[in-house]
Amino acid sequence: MTQAAFLNPSRAMVSTHAGTIAGERFQVLDSWRGICALLVALFHFPTASGISQSAFIGSSYLFVDFFFVLSGFVIASSYADRLSQPDQVARFALVRFGRIYPLHLVMLAAFAGFELLRLMLPQLHGTGSAPFTGGFDLKSLLANLLLLQGMGFEDQLTWNAPSWSISAEFFAYLLFAGVVFVAGARAWIWFVAAAVTAPLFLLGFSTHHMDVSYDFGFIRCLYGFSLGALLAWFQHDSIAGARQVLARGGPRLNWTVAEIVMVAVIVAFVSLAGSNDFGIAAPLVFALALFLFAHEGGWISALLRTPFMLALGALSYSIYMVHIFVQARLINIAGLVERKLGLGLVGDIVLRGSPATGFGAGWPGTVAIVVMIVATIALSWITWRLVEMPAMAWFRRLSKRI
Repeated sequence: MTQAAFLNPSRAMVSTHAGTIAGERFQVLDSWRGICALLVALFHFPTASGISQSAFIGSSYLFVDFFFVLSGFVIASSYADRLSQPDQVARFALVRFGRIYPLHLVMLAAFAGFELLRLMLPQLHGTGSAPFTGGFDLKSLLANLLLLQGMGFEDQLTWNAPSWSISAEFFAYLLFAGVVFVAGARAWIWFVAAAVTAPLFLLGFSTHHMDVSYDFGFIRCLYGFSLGALLAWFQHDSIAGARQVLARGGPRLNWTVAEIVMVAVIVAFVSLAGSNDFGIAAPLVFALALFLFAHEGGWISALLRTPFMLALGALSYSIYMVHIFVQARLINIAGLVERKLGLGLVGDIVLRGSPATGFGAGWPGTVAIVVMIVATIALSWITWRLVEMPAMAWFRRLSKRI
């Protein structure tokens, strides 16, 4: 990291996720990735507060589909014309592996370490299953190490539960590279087929609407990824041209109104569609939002280009990967405090109609949410700085030797 980047980390952070278009970065889309990562974390955090029980947060699992659409868009924008040779495909696969696997491995080690701690300290067993059982057994650990946890080999979410999506996404990367290598300029035809058949498959075989993960997670990923790739294929030039016009001082009011309407549509759609088959349209809604915000035309986009939002976007992968561990440890700590002081911080709750262990309603739940967000962002900065950045740099150097 250069001295300037060290003094202004948000400047360095914006280069870790988004692709490029017309010599510029998708900074606003990167900020959206950070927002979506926090919304997924809120969806998972168990409290009886009005925030956790709201229809919007209760359906925010759909924002995982934003990640898939954005990944397809960025990957196709960056690599659609750079995968014609075997060595290019090999470099692509190595760089993408280096992007997702090191932090995944670190978090697996953290979860396994805690299971070992539970094995050695019976007082940490709690009321849950015994160490290294259930979703934390050694067979599932092997599947996670091989990135198979989102490919239909498991019968439940295991270990670092959200990592099913990076399993599915990694194999989507490989499929993309293979299709582009073989089909070249006609690769888009295959992604049209995937974008059409994947939702039909989910409607026909999923009993949980779009809320699939370990079972049909790859199909769900392929649906969003393909839509994002197609958007890049057919709208790349128009987005680039519009951004150049806007950079020269083009009108902002119409873009601002469109962005406000789009945010309202997203909130309404997620609130209403997360528990029914209308959720199948989530990748389409997010593709439309991605197309709009890729232009970076309105004042909401300007807000999303502020240093804090760019930093949040850069931390998004870490936020996504560490938040379950942070949440679980906060509940562990609150449980220990509860046994000592009896403050009523944590206990059995009903979360969106299902029994759970979490924080209560009122101030305990609201304070717990704030603490969770702060702790997750803090740990994410550490993992971004000590794991993500060094690993990406190392794998890029390694790829240049191919």
